[in-house]
Amino acid sequence: MLDLPARISDSLLTLLHAQRVVAHLVVDQSQNLRQAGGHLAHYGLDGLRPGGCASDQLPFLEGLLPLMETPFLIRSMEMPSGRVADIHFFADDGTVWILLIDVTAEYEETRRVQQKAYDMTLLSQREARLIEQLESANQELTRAHSELAASREALLLVHDRLQRELRDAETYIRSILPAPLSQPLRVDWRFVPSTELGGDSFGYHWIDDEHFALYLIDVCGHGVGSALLAVAVADTLRSEALPRIDFRSPGEVLTALNKAYQMERHGELFSTVWYGVFQHATGRLRHASAGHPPALLVSGPGDAAGAGQFLQASGPCIGMSPAARYQEAQCTLQSPARLYVFSDGTYEIGRPDGSMREVSDLAEILTQPIRAGQSELDCLLNHAREMHGPGVLEDDFTIIKVEV
Repeated sequence: MLDLPARISDSLLTLLHAQRVVAHLVVDQSQNLRQAGGHLAHYGLDGLRPGGCASDQLPFLEGLLPLMETPFLIRSMEMPSGRVADIHFFADDGTVWILLIDVTAEYEETRRVQQKAYDMTLLSQREARLIEQLESANQELTRAHSELAASREALLLVHDRLQRELRDAETYIRSILPAPLSQPLRVDWRFVPSTELGGDSFGYHWIDDEHFALYLIDVCGHGVGSALLAVAVADTLRSEALPRIDFRSPGEVLTALNKAYQMERHGELFSTVWYGVFQHATGRLRHASAGHPPALLVSGPGDAAGAGQFLQASGPCIGMSPAARYQEAQCTLQSPARLYVFSDGTYEIGRPDGSMREVSDLAEILTQPIRAGQSELDCLLNHAREMHGPGVLEDDFTIIKVEV
């Protein structure tokens, strides 16, 4: 375990066993329960009978055995005792080991966050009703001055609470964004939501030692609902929580993601997604798009003007059609090169005269030489703000740069 001395590894395992309340089950090739141990009573499983059919005693095993893949994970399943556990499956020479690890605290924390978001929505509705009351009271100022003062005080209290909770939610969303990388790839980003809670999210991680996944999600609209859905989709990709999907295959990933996030089950919200996988050894980039703007590949050293190429890939937005299928495209990133993945808020900038900047304007900026000590991402953001003029941008400004 991490090349640690045995006494340290044993201590860590003992700590894990005590804090996570581990139980285990062993199922043989005939799908009979051969062994059960650990804190079975904690999960309401102390009545198990070794020797009997495993699925008859453990309904959650129905249809899972024999395993199609190993290891395999079922997250956050409620057990007979009411506790919630992550269930890990491991195959070993025809025998299946099943480990139950308590995640009740994390599950309840997630529910509290969801409840908090719901409370925030209710507070927003309550604030709107209070504003209507204030407008009515203002028309009868002479007769109802005392009532108006009381209403204003209540409004300020609700508004302050709402603002605090929105700031808390914004802090949480920013805290789960990935940190920039410097090795073996250089990855940087800029994320400026148009409101406290925007509809953009993104992430990147190593699928294995060779394959690097990069993705950007843009949910329609703004506010709590859009932000929560964007975070949920990003978490699905980050945790690779689409069963039996090869996350090195962008087309396969987007097809499964579309089935999981249909509009009718997610507040009639749809999203655009760009998903790519870079193979470090060969420089090959496989990518697919669900209604998302094409990524921009700029070849050449950063201190000179580069050649820009939009990586075209088409497919419908996530959530609109359960039968949608997504094709992938591929290219090779030859060093030195820079890959930019962005949302439409980076180039659809409204000018004071009502006109809109085009995506070609973005490419023109990103292919220019990069001055020493400066970031082209900051230059792009400053250019967008100057072009827009006073006030916040209408849409979320999100861009990721991968430098090979």
